[in-house]
Amino acid sequence: MNAHEIDYKLYGDDMQFVEIELDPQESVIAEAGGMMMMEDGIEMETVFGDGSSSNKGFLNKLVGAGKRLLTGESLFMTVFTNHGTSKRRVSFAAPYPGKIIPVDLSELGGKIICQKDSFLCAAKGVSVGIDFQRKLGTGFFGGEGFIMQKLEGDGLAFLHAGGTIYKRELKPGEKLRIDTGCLVAMTKEVNYDIEFVGKIKTAFFGGEGLFFATLTGPGTVWVQSLPFSRLADRIIAAAPSAGGRSVGESSILGSIGDLLNGDD
Repeated sequence: MNAHEIDYKLYGDDMQFVEIELDPQESVIAEAGGMMMMEDGIEMETVFGDGSSSNKGFLNKLVGAGKRLLTGESLFMTVFTNHGTSKRRVSFAAPYPGKIIPVDLSELGGKIICQKDSFLCAAKGVSVGIDFQRKLGTGFFGGEGFIMQKLEGDGLAFLHAGGTIYKRELKPGEKLRIDTGCLVAMTKEVNYDIEFVGKIKTAFFGGEGLFFATLTGPGTVWVQSLPFSRLADRIIAAAPSAGGRSVGESSILGSIGDLLNGDD
């Protein structure tokens, strides 16, 4: 498998986007709706599955699309190809505050496992599939469910995760326990399992959930400080429809302004 050799540049800090530079006839694949902007000469094509090979038959493409559906992603992906005669650029934006993580699969054993909504884009030739967690405990209590995404190939891929990203190299036998939702990605050598927090009182009243993700080295692990699910929970909890309300920190009027706006 020989993925296209693309160049890139990251822009921004907390709301990043990645600019991909394509030589003539080079392509990049991306999730539908991820494109931010592109230069003249680049053409878009919507394909079933991951578009990693144009030689697959219709049935194989349909199976690939069905696998993507199992991860909660769209049946379709978009391929961006430079049909011009010189270098052209296309950019992809992060969907929420966080960091974009470039990973070179050729330096990571040709495969990484990642949470199912972290994939942003990749060089054409990278295969985006699914990875079943073999242990039932991992599947049902692992935060990301029984199915995670896998990226395979020898090209560049780009992941997105929330908050600050921490990259940790695990030595053989070294263990790292993390919140199940904070796991972004790991190399294929890492052993992933689920561990009960141990004490009933801690489990129910500690606010950290019932289970940890236990990762055992060797291998590389990427961890996010702010999972989108945690951010979404805080936003929903603060919404007026859920019982939350504005306290008017920056308003001179405060609660009087709320009354004028019709709030009870």
